[in-house]
Amino acid sequence: MRILLVGAGGVGTAIARIAARRPFAELIIADYDLARAQHAAAAKDSYSAVQLDARDEAATAALLAGHRCDALMNATDPRFVMPLFRAALAAGVTYLDMAMSLSHPDPDEPYGKTGVKLGDEQFAMADQWERAGKLALVGIGVEPGLSDVFARYAADELFSDINEVGVRDGANLSVAGYDFAPTFSIWTTIEECLNPPVVFEEGRGWFTTPPFSEPESFTFPAGIGPVECVNVEHEEVLLIPRWVKANRVTFKYGLGEEFIGVLDTLHKLGLDRTDPVNVGGVNVSPRDVVAACLPDPASLGDKMSGLTCAGTWVTGAGKDGQPREVYLYHVVDNASTMADYGSQAVVWQTAINPVVALELLDSGAWSGTGILGPEAMPPRPFLDLLTEYGSPWGCDERTPQNHS
Repeated sequence: MRILLVGAGGVGTAIARIAARRPFAELIIADYDLARAQHAAAAKDSYSAVQLDARDEAATAALLAGHRCDALMNATDPRFVMPLFRAALAAGVTYLDMAMSLSHPDPDEPYGKTGVKLGDEQFAMADQWERAGKLALVGIGVEPGLSDVFARYAADELFSDINEVGVRDGANLSVAGYDFAPTFSIWTTIEECLNPPVVFEEGRGWFTTPPFSEPESFTFPAGIGPVECVNVEHEEVLLIPRWVKANRVTFKYGLGEEFIGVLDTLHKLGLDRTDPVNVGGVNVSPRDVVAACLPDPASLGDKMSGLTCAGTWVTGAGKDGQPREVYLYHVVDNASTMADYGSQAVVWQTAINPVVALELLDSGAWSGTGILGPEAMPPRPFLDLLTEYGSPWGCDERTPQNHS
C-alpha cells in the first residue's frame, strides 16, 4: 500500500515510526517544511520526503498520481481537511483523517443550537464519494477513532440497549520545566475547547451547551484516578449517532482547573481568534502567535511523565437485559512510547490507530465506499490488531448507577 502522509508534526512522525515496523505500507511524507518531512521519513530507508502546501489541491492530486498512491493520510490540523479531502477525491484514492472539517457556531444561539457542525462540509460530499466508489474514513485517530470503535464494540457485543455513550479522556501527565505546556496541538486544543460543545439526545438530535459545561468527576483506570471532566466539542458526538443507537452521546475532557483558566483568559483577550490582525504592518493570526510562543508538543517527550487514557463509557442494558456499565479504554505510558518509538504518549496514542486502520484496509478486513466513520466498521478486527501491535485495550466493568 502506497500512502501519501501529509503532515510531519508529532503525530505524523509517530505514524511513520509505527508504520515502519509493519510490512504493509510505503510512505511518501509531505510537509510544508521539507526538513520536517525528511526527519519523519528517516524512520525507514524506503520512505521518501516531499515539500507540499496542504492548501494546494492541484499539487496534492498531482503528487498522489505521480507516486501512484493508494491512500492519503491527513495528519495536518483541521484547517487543511477540506483541500486534502477534495484532492483525494479528485485523484481517486482512499482518504483518512483524524479530525474533521471545522464547525461554525450558530450566529444567534451558539449555546443552544448547532450551526455548521464538525464534518458537515465533508458529509455534504458523501454522494460524490459513493459515485466514485471510493472511501473516506474520517475521524480515525484515538478520539475520534478508537473511541468510536469502542462504541461499536459495545453495541455489537456487550449491550442490548444503550442509554449513554460517553467518551471520557483523562491523564496524569506532567511536563518538567514548564508552567504551561499542552501535550497536543494548542491550535486544535483551542478550537475544540472554546467552541460550543455538542451533545446528542435521541428525539432532540444535536444541540450545544456553553464551553466547560456539566463538570463531573470521572475515575480513570491504571492508577490515574478521579479527574474532573467537562463537555468539549468533539467529532465522536457527530459520528457515533450515525451508526450506533444510543439515547445520549457526549464527550468530556479532563482538562483541569488551571488549563480551563488559561483557555478562558485567551478567549477574553481575543487570542483564540484565527482572523488576522495587523501588528506593525504585518497581518498575523492571534492563535498562530499563541502556538508559536508555546513549545512544540512533539519536543516534550523527554520532559513528560505519566499516563494518558482514552476511552468510551457506556451505560444501558447488557445482552442479558440487566443494567450494565463499562468503560472501554486504552492507556499509554509516556516512558514506554519514548523508549520504544521516541514519541511522546499523546501523539503516539493518536498515531497508532490510523496505522491499524490502514493495515485493515490493505488486507480487506475493512472496506467500504462513501464517507464512513470508524463505528461503521467491524470492531473486532481493529481491536485484535491493536493488541497485536503490542498496545492492548481494557474493559472496566463498573457498578451500574441510575443515570436517568
